[in-house]
Amino acid sequence: MATSGRCRRRYGEPRSPIAVRRHASSTTAVESRYTASTAFFEAIWDAGITHCFVNLGSDHPAILEAMVQGKGKTNFPRIITCPNEMVAMSMADGYARVTNKPQCVLIHVDVGTQGLGAAMHNASAGRAPVFVFCGQSAFTQEGELRGTRTEWSQWMQDVPDQKAIVSQYCRYTAEVKTGLNIKQMINRGIQIARSQPQGPVYLCASREVLEQEMEPYQVKQRQWQPVELGGLPEHAAADVAEALAGAKNPLLITGYGGRRHEVPGALAKLADAVPALRVIDAGGSDMSFPANHPAWLGLRYAVDGSVAEADVIVVLDCDMPWVPTLGKPNADAQIFQIDVDPLKPSMQLYYFEAEGRYRADTLTAVQQITRALQEHGPAVDALGNPTQTEAGEQRRASYEKRIAHIDKTSVPHEDGTFGAGYLARVLKTLVPENTIYAVEAVTTTTAIHDALQLSLPGTYLNCGGTGLGWSGGATLGIKLATDAEAGGFNKGQFVVQIVGDGTYMFSVPSSVYWIAGRYDIPVLTIVLNNKGWHAPRRSLLLVHPDGPASRATNADVHIALDPPPDYAGIAQAASHGKIHALRVGRAEALEDVLREAVEKVKAGTAAVVDCTIR
Repeated sequence: MATSGRCRRRYGEPRSPIAVRRHASSTTAVESRYTASTAFFEAIWDAGITHCFVNLGSDHPAILEAMVQGKGKTNFPRIITCPNEMVAMSMADGYARVTNKPQCVLIHVDVGTQGLGAAMHNASAGRAPVFVFCGQSAFTQEGELRGTRTEWSQWMQDVPDQKAIVSQYCRYTAEVKTGLNIKQMINRGIQIARSQPQGPVYLCASREVLEQEMEPYQVKQRQWQPVELGGLPEHAAADVAEALAGAKNPLLITGYGGRRHEVPGALAKLADAVPALRVIDAGGSDMSFPANHPAWLGLRYAVDGSVAEADVIVVLDCDMPWVPTLGKPNADAQIFQIDVDPLKPSMQLYYFEAEGRYRADTLTAVQQITRALQEHGPAVDALGNPTQTEAGEQRRASYEKRIAHIDKTSVPHEDGTFGAGYLARVLKTLVPENTIYAVEAVTTTTAIHDALQLSLPGTYLNCGGTGLGWSGGATLGIKLATDAEAGGFNKGQFVVQIVGDGTYMFSVPSSVYWIAGRYDIPVLTIVLNNKGWHAPRRSLLLVHPDGPASRATNADVHIALDPPPDYAGIAQAASHGKIHALRVGRAEALEDVLREAVEKVKAGTAAVVDCTIR
């Protein structure tokens, strides 16, 4: 469907006289009109937004005028046409996660807002600062103001509360009611999006407001900075340090720590200071702890035996550290929670016991605890115990055993097929060390993360939420961001999307690869083709391990994608033949196929590889 299809007049419907009414001002005067829409683009540019991911409609006549007037200006955001709103939102999400710079998603009325779908959930759960702006149906119908209703669809799109469609996923929603304060409203929204916990914001305005003529004005941008969090209370840093130093099996669980790229290094220093400490990355969307450190336990989604073994646990910026029905802490364990959002008010059911809960900046808190380990008397004494050396040796031995197990399992199968772990291991040898991996592989995510064993901050991203389809648009946004930061086309980091076949279908590949082709965004997509959605089966077995459905085939329980589509062919068709499409299913051919794809992407052409895994 064309982007304007939702708001198109019925065939043969007469144009309203309002739509064709000539205004008294001259052509030159019309072209130089300063409207709320002009102010809108000025405001987002001044606030640091450089890209608008747009899906336009009947509520945007003034926006279109302002776009044309701004074309060619150096201080005007780049406009990226997105044939699907979820893809637009995911692109802005990916861009923001890499740069910490909110970008704009510009959509239309209630139907476009609904089109954001799962991407709004993902940005909210994944703490991605995204600025969403949406038009509203006109509030006049008889020509009272410029922008009055001119098409039948504008009655259909006049809903009681458009903001309510997404309000529970947003940090802030508001309606702009006059152009006279549109810049302040925009900056308030962006300020909230950038303040912790970060997330999406949503503003909307009617056609009449967007058409409003006004005098140009500016705001003082330095007065709209995000709110900064402080650190831990002094006693809390000492308490946590003393507990970690005296523990036999201390454990730290983090989810979003790596969003700030200084945190993985700070956590490594903390683990150096506490020889027994081990660290779980709980999959909050970022690489939060380096795999080359002996404290590394890898990516585990709230299930790991170390939780029950630990006598002290620090939950650091993590939404769900464990699933109680699958494994919970020892009743005597000391637990400390440090988070930018420790109470999780958006989650209706959320609790676990803790000695202390603190709202604090993650990096500052980690540095405070590390410093307290060196200065707080009881902590210093505990770390001086000779048993600490033995603990460090045991941790090293356990780490080496874990790496050996990963190496043993990340190999081809005896019949010549391969799994996700072997694929990831081969891929890593072919791409640059600072490659960014956007992974949305669901049931194979842990195997991929284990095989990649990444240590550079910012090189691993996943959704953080549960709305499948994030990685298609997010990968494009990530690549746009890294190229923009590096100064131009394909000058940034190499970007790889690793996505399950079912999730690939959710990502709206027809839209994703049209955009990749239209705007020359060279990314590599690896589709893990295992003929369906395996996550529902895992969920089934956790509840009904011996039920009749446990013995049924994937086809019987309607989670099969067999025969599978031509995944790479879909991308190639959507890009009008620009995308390089490949397919592989045998281990002996995998390296050559991946190398060909990597070279194509390095040369500036996106590639999609359909990989049959088992």
